[in-house]
Amino acid sequence: MHELLPDGEEIRRAVKWISSHLSENPDQRVQSLVQEAIFKFDLSPLEAEFLIGFYSRNKEEDSVRTSQL
Repeated sequence: MHELLPDGEEIRRAVKWISSHLSENPDQRVQSLVQEAIFKFDLSPLEAEFLIGFYSRNKEEDSVRTSQL
């Protein structure tokens, strides 16, 4: 598997679920979706930490891109 995503089907499903919700409604709060996904997919503490960090990094990168426009 790609190094960015840890092994485990549930974490992959959580990322897809969050991405799907964000594509339908980009104004949703990402961290709320992340918290919901952690419980919905019964993620381990390590997987939860990864998911929180993954979406935090993506949000920071989006902010940098937007400010460069």
